[in-house]
Amino acid sequence: MAEIKVIKGTGQLTCLGLGSCIGLLAYDAESGVCGMAHIMLPEAFKDKPVDKPGKFADTGVPALLAEIEKAGGNIRRLTWVFTGGAQVFKYGAGTASKLDVGARNGEAVNAHLKKLGARILAQDIGGTSGRTMVANIETGEVRVRTVQGGEKTLCQLKRVRAEAA
Repeated sequence: MAEIKVIKGTGQLTCLGLGSCIGLLAYDAESGVCGMAHIMLPEAFKDKPVDKPGKFADTGVPALLAEIEKAGGNIRRLTWVFTGGAQVFKYGAGTASKLDVGARNGEAVNAHLKKLGARILAQDIGGTSGRTMVANIETGEVRVRTVQGGEKTLCQLKRVRAEAA
């Protein structure tokens, strides 16, 4: 939770136990750099230091971009995938919108990506089921697993590899 991980070329990234949290994936097909953040809340608390930038949408998105650039990725070429944002707890009538952290997380991530002019390849957000997202960089497959729905392919990342001439 609240982590940011970046890999290049090969490997797998996983976001486990996404209830109201958002698993956010960014991929630069040309460089083969892929990053993932496990975002827990829409925004950092005012007047409190942020120990883990990946915890919040407002700090996690820029921190993920910085890590991708540091690994050799180009933020203008990124495609984005995200999942999670479920309402895992039921609340009384009239309180759901304010207390539905999952919906607020989804809205916050969407807003940050919209500001970037991001190309969103796929998303699977909302509902009442927790999820796990797994991205295999070698195959380009992004899979989502839920307890009720089983496992499905959410999307296929476009892979661009320059062949040696």
